[in-house]
Amino acid sequence: MSQPVTWGPPHAERADAARNRRLLLAAAREIVAGPGADKLTMDGLAERAGLGKGTVFRRFGSRAGIFQALLDDDEREFQERVLSGPPPLGPGAPPLDRLIAYGRARIDFLIGHREIARAALDGRERVPAGSQTPMSRAHIRFLLGEMRLGAADLDVLATQLTAALDGPLLLYLSSADLTGAAAQVSERMGRGWTDLIQRVGRPC
Repeated sequence: MSQPVTWGPPHAERADAARNRRLLLAAAREIVAGPGADKLTMDGLAERAGLGKGTVFRRFGSRAGIFQALLDDDEREFQERVLSGPPPLGPGAPPLDRLIAYGRARIDFLIGHREIARAALDGRERVPAGSQTPMSRAHIRFLLGEMRLGAADLDVLATQLTAALDGPLLLYLSSADLTGAAAQVSERMGRGWTDLIQRVGRPC
């Protein structure tokens, strides 16, 4: 969510480094799922993973770096579903259906990761993680091109639709109308996205 990085596999790692990364991320997920993201510390993660604190610092650099790694790991899986998963999110469905499915899946992803995303901020960023989503814009622009929208400025429209999936908006909801459980917020935002895309794709 903070700079979703690639369209391909991650860079190769040494076997021991890859093993430590898997152990640390698995331990971090256990802590997030149990006591919660706010209880995750560098010392606690090292102890749970059975590794030295120095290994944790070398791997992630900071507490925020742990959460950034969790997001990056899940972002890769999300991208894989978009690129090669079953339709309508993956290839094989009409572009309008794919665009609706993409937005709804992205909203679910962001809302589902909102606590991790907040914890990924290191205090130096002016906006929350998730504000830059180059894959979103590229994918949305491609699908708009497949929809044959006539004289529409597809570059501008792609930017505007990407902004509707902006992390800060979805992670920092403050309206009383949008408070509640993550699933309820995701569903309501997803319905709004569906309505927006249907209107955009409506024949002139």
